[in-house]
Amino acid sequence: MAFLTDLTARFKREHVTLALDDIQALILRSRPEPYVGLHAMLHIDDAAGGRDLIRRMAEHIPSAAGWTDDRDAWMGMALSFQGLKALEVPQASLDSFPLPFQQGMAQRSEQLRDVGSNASEHWDPAFQPGTCHLALTIYARDQAALDVAKAKAMDELGHSHGVTLVAQHAFGADADAKNPFGFRDSISQPSIAGSGIAPTPGQERAIAAGEFILGENSETGAPVAMPDPPELGRNGSFVVLRKYQSQVGAFNDFIRNQAGSEADEELLAAKMVGRWRSGAPLVMSPDHDDAALGADPGRNNDFDFSKDPRGLLCPHAAHMRRLNPRDSQLTILTDINIHRIIRRSSTFGPKWQRSLTAQDDKGDSGIFFIFISARAYDTMEFFQQEWINRGNFIDLGEERDPLVGLQEPPGSFTIPETPVRRRIDGVNTFNRLRGGEYLFMPSLSALRWIGNADWR
Repeated sequence: MAFLTDLTARFKREHVTLALDDIQALILRSRPEPYVGLHAMLHIDDAAGGRDLIRRMAEHIPSAAGWTDDRDAWMGMALSFQGLKALEVPQASLDSFPLPFQQGMAQRSEQLRDVGSNASEHWDPAFQPGTCHLALTIYARDQAALDVAKAKAMDELGHSHGVTLVAQHAFGADADAKNPFGFRDSISQPSIAGSGIAPTPGQERAIAAGEFILGENSETGAPVAMPDPPELGRNGSFVVLRKYQSQVGAFNDFIRNQAGSEADEELLAAKMVGRWRSGAPLVMSPDHDDAALGADPGRNNDFDFSKDPRGLLCPHAAHMRRLNPRDSQLTILTDINIHRIIRRSSTFGPKWQRSLTAQDDKGDSGIFFIFISARAYDTMEFFQQEWINRGNFIDLGEERDPLVGLQEPPGSFTIPETPVRRRIDGVNTFNRLRGGEYLFMPSLSALRWIGNADWR
């Protein structure tokens, strides 16, 4: 696997300062390409039964000590606030978690701008408030490896009591790792200080570990607040999970209606995303797609926007530029490094086809947008309020992210051009929220602490 070869080449154990043997591997380990996997959501009906399952499941979760090892599959585990409560974690510990986590994603609809078609009354049953207590994710290199890992997890569940599987959802992508809209996904990831991996070109310096791992110093020079006691909080992190249903045909229709040729369609789609479908960034290849560039991890992220201040190459409104402005001149100043996230998103549904239209949108394509950060909830709500569902920070008023923004018709997208900029109307909500939750990903020792009820 190319991603594993790259990681192994850059990994230097002598540079490790993190407690890798206590951190879940999923935090640091990128998904393979191609990949398949499974998200499973469970509800805890009995505290003792739930703790017993967590204790046994923890034995199947690899640590980050071997995060560059060649593995067929690996699993991660995270808990919601209601899940921790159902496990009878002490009230003092529950009270030490951030308020957004305690309230849960559905109750943060105002802060997240999850209204209208994205409101929780439209969500899948598994994500209705208080339903998803425990989330398991398995990544695998192929279906055979996934089947083996899934069988182990289901066997543990089968020997449990007081835990209900409320939903499971398969996902996957081929070697191109493209999302439902046909774009290579999850290219840009931060380098984490102390992980043992040197930054790749374009990552600049490594970000302080405390931005991702609780108990470590953050970009401010001190750790962010973590749950009590340290046995519970240290070496864990927070997770945002949001399930989107992609309107691929509607997106295709929009692009077709605005373009005069297939080449124009590709350019407009790239302008909305910030990259060509191969993953090649517009600022490095502004006029045409470059598959070799898009597939090259040493080059496809080696850029910033300092030489494109007007957005003539990559519009300020492009999805990629909004969520990682990289040396852009922002109207509203922001410390970008404290809003960096580890992406673990996963695609589901059939591959993108140019021929699809809105009539083909049956709800079978989508993205699980998943990210990890010690500031996950503040970051997610900042993204939703400022970078996704507003445009003030780039002098675009109420213009919204063209891919994941909740549009108020007629939505618009602005492309800077000479002598005047071009505004395209009619942008729809191309990704509709169908559920999500705020989660806590404990360390391996914290999973044992929970499983054994060591607070007693």
